[in-house]
Amino acid sequence: MSYLALKHLHTTAAALSLLFFVIRAYWSVIESAALQKKLVRIAPHIIDTVLLVCGVAMAVQIGFFQDWIIAKLIALVLYIVVGTIAIKRGKTPGSRAAAAIIAVVIFAYIVGVAIKHSPLSWLA
Repeated sequence: MSYLALKHLHTTAAALSLLFFVIRAYWSVIESAALQKKLVRIAPHIIDTVLLVCGVAMAVQIGFFQDWIIAKLIALVLYIVVGTIAIKRGKTPGSRAAAAIIAVVIFAYIVGVAIKHSPLSWLA
C-alpha cells in the first residue's frame, strides 16, 4: 500500500478513534449501559488496530527512529493509560471526566506531532 493511502487510512482511523473515545468517555461519566453493548466494546479495538497497523507501516516506510515518531509512541502509551482511567478504571464520574479531558489533550498533542513532525507538537 502506498504511503499516501496509508496516511489517509491512518488519519481516518484516528478521527474515528477519537470520536468513539469521546462518546464512550461521555457514557462512562454518565454511567450509561450503552458501554456494555457488543458493538461499543468491539469497534474501538478494530479501529485502533487499523490505526496502529497503518502507523507502523508508515514508520517502516519513512524510518522508524525519528524523534517525532518516538514522541508519538510515548504519547500514545500515555493516552492509552489515561484513556483506560476515563472509560473503565476511574472510580468516580468526576475522575473519569478529568481523565477524558486529559486524554483528549494528549490526543491533540499527538496530532500536532504528526502534522509538524516535531516533538514540540503545535509549538514547533
